[in-house]
Amino acid sequence: MRRLAASGAAASCLALTAAACSGAGAGGGGGSSGGSSSGPVTLRVAIVANPQMQDVEHLTSVFEKQHPDIKVTYDTLPEDQLRSQVQKDIATNGGLFDVVMISNYETPLWAKNGWLTDLSKTFIAKDPGYDAGDIIPPIAKSLSSGGDLYSVPFYGESSFLMYRKDLFAKAGLTMPQHPTWQQVAALAQKLNDPSHQVAGICLRGEPGWGENLAPIDTVINAFGGSWYNSNWQPQLTSPATTKAVNFYVSLVRKYGEPGAASDGFTELLTNYTQGKCAMWYDATSAAGDIQAASAQIYKNTGFAWAPTTAANPKPSGWLYSWSLGIPKDTRHAQAAWTYVSWATSKGYIKLVGSKLGWARVPPGSRESTYKLPQYQQAAGAFAGITLQSIEAADPQHPTAGPVPYTGVQFVDIPQFEDLGTAVSQQLAGAITGSESVATALKNSQQAAAPVGRQNKTSG
Repeated sequence: MRRLAASGAAASCLALTAAACSGAGAGGGGGSSGGSSSGPVTLRVAIVANPQMQDVEHLTSVFEKQHPDIKVTYDTLPEDQLRSQVQKDIATNGGLFDVVMISNYETPLWAKNGWLTDLSKTFIAKDPGYDAGDIIPPIAKSLSSGGDLYSVPFYGESSFLMYRKDLFAKAGLTMPQHPTWQQVAALAQKLNDPSHQVAGICLRGEPGWGENLAPIDTVINAFGGSWYNSNWQPQLTSPATTKAVNFYVSLVRKYGEPGAASDGFTELLTNYTQGKCAMWYDATSAAGDIQAASAQIYKNTGFAWAPTTAANPKPSGWLYSWSLGIPKDTRHAQAAWTYVSWATSKGYIKLVGSKLGWARVPPGSRESTYKLPQYQQAAGAFAGITLQSIEAADPQHPTAGPVPYTGVQFVDIPQFEDLGTAVSQQLAGAITGSESVATALKNSQQAAAPVGRQNKTSG
């Protein structure tokens, strides 16, 4: 674990603000924005440090012009710091943040804890112009509890395989639209070219449940493995999981980039756009980042579905969303919704497109984005497969057999943040060669056992 002209005054308005002319549903927030005669409300918003959020910071001046009674300040943090600080604040009713950026991992858990505002009942029901029905259904479901939205998506993603069409053509190779992991490994072997600093495939190795575990979990699912069986017994040393992890570690050690155990999404994006990867398996949201970083590499990039195996041939891409929620303890709930509804609206997507470029619009959040002619033209190479991959993701049934948890690239239980981090560190050790896969999985199995017992008892 990412952007029609009218005439006269309307055209002028659209050119300046895009979303401002389209009414409350495009960011108006459904009524008063929350200011008072005592002065403007200042919202403190916690967001993750990535390119899409840099864009919203840049465009917030447009929002503040539309809503002069609201000022927005950002705490922009790396993912791990963001999760830690936001959870600490919201769990203790600290009241530090008015809006928080969270994911589909935290949202249903925190909703059940009573930490988040029910957006459906409190705001969306009174703001039909927001058009929550336009949110891509699997994303909306993943951000809901009891049928109500507790956060709304800034962007969403699945995972897919990106590859260099020019290198494939030079080697006389063809990428299947629906490759298997075995086919990918064979292609990586043929394309691996260390003498020219080109890895056959680039894969995440950096520890973190949102870093190396994201792709590794999809490989485990594809091989028919799982974290737990139906009785909450850990399966990290099962034959299927062992086979999957051995495959991933061997693939990255033989044909992956040097120093892979230190590489997360950001490092791999740099490697890919510098021409150092023949293939890269990662988030669908990376496509727009590639386009923004290197027009030449993007021109030579093809896109294929997340690889599968015969053990589990159904789509294996993950499902993830960075979303915006409102803590239950904010003193500025209405102003917070005014901001949240603007930043996740159809109008904001058009604003990004008109101001920053259509390939930079936040992907994977709204179905209407994929119907915009400007977006289809700018992102046609990856828009269709991105939407289809998101729609095909199935967090309720992530692997071949029945499991007691939901989540494709994570297990949606409170303990997973610590457990996943611990397991990811073990797997990073296997990638560096400091310990064997068998030892890493044995240690991971031991860490997972008490968590399984806790959930079996509580369930």
